[in-house]
Amino acid sequence: MAESPLGYAQSGALAASTLVSSLTFGSATAAGIPAGTQLLIIQCETAAVRWRDDGVAPTAAIGYPLAIGQELRYTAHGQQNLRFIGQTGTAIIDVTAYAGS
Repeated sequence: MAESPLGYAQSGALAASTLVSSLTFGSATAAGIPAGTQLLIIQCETAAVRWRDDGVAPTAAIGYPLAIGQELRYTAHGQQNLRFIGQTGTAIIDVTAYAGS
């Protein structure tokens, strides 16, 4: 399946639980995951993070870990509930949204 890019977003320092849907993608003027998104590619930089998508905020000790440089290909429904938090230090995530064709 070919994927069409819909936009890129970068978080600020993740000191508290951050919703991916609170990020601003591409040239959008408001925050939110672009309509039609079927895939999010997320990469962690500067510090490891933890994530959850069940509507509960992760903590530095609870949630799925994502190491620096590791890539998460997120295709599940519930993108609006996807949250990240830094495990230590000031983590940053890079997120790219794609639509399938």
